[in-house]
Amino acid sequence: MFKRKVSLTQIKKNQRKEVLDVVLIEKPVDIIIDSEPLVNIICLPKDLKELSVGFLYSIGIIDNFKEIKSVSIDELESKVNIQLKDPSTFDLDSLEINPVSRVVETTCGISSPWRNFIKKTLDSAKEHLKATTKVRIQKDAIFKSIIAMQKNTVLFRETGGCHGAAVFDLEGNMMSSKEDIGRHNAIDKVIGDMLIQEKSFKEVFLTSTGRLTGDSVLKAIRAKVPILASVSAAIESGIRLAYAYGITLVGFVRGSRMNIYSHPERISIH
Repeated sequence: MFKRKVSLTQIKKNQRKEVLDVVLIEKPVDIIIDSEPLVNIICLPKDLKELSVGFLYSIGIIDNFKEIKSVSIDELESKVNIQLKDPSTFDLDSLEINPVSRVVETTCGISSPWRNFIKKTLDSAKEHLKATTKVRIQKDAIFKSIIAMQKNTVLFRETGGCHGAAVFDLEGNMMSSKEDIGRHNAIDKVIGDMLIQEKSFKEVFLTSTGRLTGDSVLKAIRAKVPILASVSAAIESGIRLAYAYGITLVGFVRGSRMNIYSHPERISIH
């Protein structure tokens, strides 16, 4: 269960009335790898397989879905149990991350120890993104994709309480769309969905309803996605990473307007 009805007092036009409204439920979900607890993610308990696969990919534990032997979800205990095909490829003790840092909250995304862990995965991504400098996309494809993503965020329209993320091809055709209370969780979910479906990240771009923070940009870098666009603002940490790794960062995509913070050459206006 990820939503429920609550009774509330609504004041509107100087009138008070009792109404029922739908609210989302957030839960702490444990991701277990080969019987060892890895991380506790506070999230919308929906699309947990996609979330778990996307998170493992984002932090560099897996490179593709084929490296996973099985994924089982225990909804009662709020646990996702994952078995790797080759357990020797990942040593949990090598993380050197204390238990407190293994909690990923809805607001903060990847904590500093996790960022240190994923640095090793970013060098190859940087070289790949440099090779995508000739990728071009029409501005109208970005406007179109943002509208499509917003139309697909059903839970946001119903509750106003979650973020959305989506992956599109360069023509603006949707390939995946997911929602979560946390903006970074929503991105992990679409990345996980793409991996599970064995869809390529080649010549695609990523959209989000959330702020373009360093955490969000790191996920785009890891997936080697050259363009990340959002209806919201970019944060300095996100802009800095986007410049360094060759990501075209686009914020405030609303109506006929967008702000391009880095590598604007990929966006064509004619």
